[in-house]
Amino acid sequence: MPLLPGAEPFHHRGGPVGVLLCHGFTGSPQSMRPWAEELAAAGFTVSLPLLPGHGTRWQDMQVTRWEDWYAEVERELLALAEECEQVFVCALSMGGALALRLAALHGPTVSGLVLVNPSVRSDNPASVLLPVLRHLVPSLRGIADDIALPGVTEGGYDRTPLNAAWSLGRLWREVQQRLPEVTQPVLLFHSPQDHVVSPANSELVLARISSTDVTERLCERSFHVATLDHDAAEIFTASLDFIRRLAPAHAAGVTRVESDDHHG
Repeated sequence: MPLLPGAEPFHHRGGPVGVLLCHGFTGSPQSMRPWAEELAAAGFTVSLPLLPGHGTRWQDMQVTRWEDWYAEVERELLALAEECEQVFVCALSMGGALALRLAALHGPTVSGLVLVNPSVRSDNPASVLLPVLRHLVPSLRGIADDIALPGVTEGGYDRTPLNAAWSLGRLWREVQQRLPEVTQPVLLFHSPQDHVVSPANSELVLARISSTDVTERLCERSFHVATLDHDAAEIFTASLDFIRRLAPAHAAGVTRVESDDHHG
């Protein structure tokens, strides 16, 4: 299947500090691309993969499971870790659940997390019906494009594949159990007006993780896809500050990158 416009993965060879970006459920790299480009311009080595089953048509996602999505970001994390001295993970929505599992399982390989409206629990009472419903109905209305800024799209699916949604619930349970294993510094953004992921998700993350270096920021003017919304610039700036504070290797690498930026 051809990729949807904007769904292409993004990779940039930069300095000794790497950043992995994880997009959300039924979304695509389009939701994270401006952030990835900002990080690349700042001299970081950046990886923004396309998750399996995403970026084409929702039917392709029906045959994928959370283990497939996680395997992709884990591969990218380990590739960055081989190439870079430090690696940070930035994530949106379900990408936040994947990022938290990476942090729990890979410990010091992950130097810090930047989470935007992370999704770690179900907010829909009807989700208890998914084990049965997924055998009767292939999909429901999509969740993409919850964005306050007019005319902006994240390139997500207009339908939610129910086999995949059922698997997402299993990922949430797995991640909830592992939250106390997360000890890395965390910068967490969440939107009070999020029509996809309730604030209870961020509250759960903040209550359960074991991290001591934790910053919470509100995206007052944005909906769920805050990375493409009114607060995007604040997210990008604060994440750059967060990574620079925790990455002494970056300062040493910046001068080298400026003279070696033809890798793109």
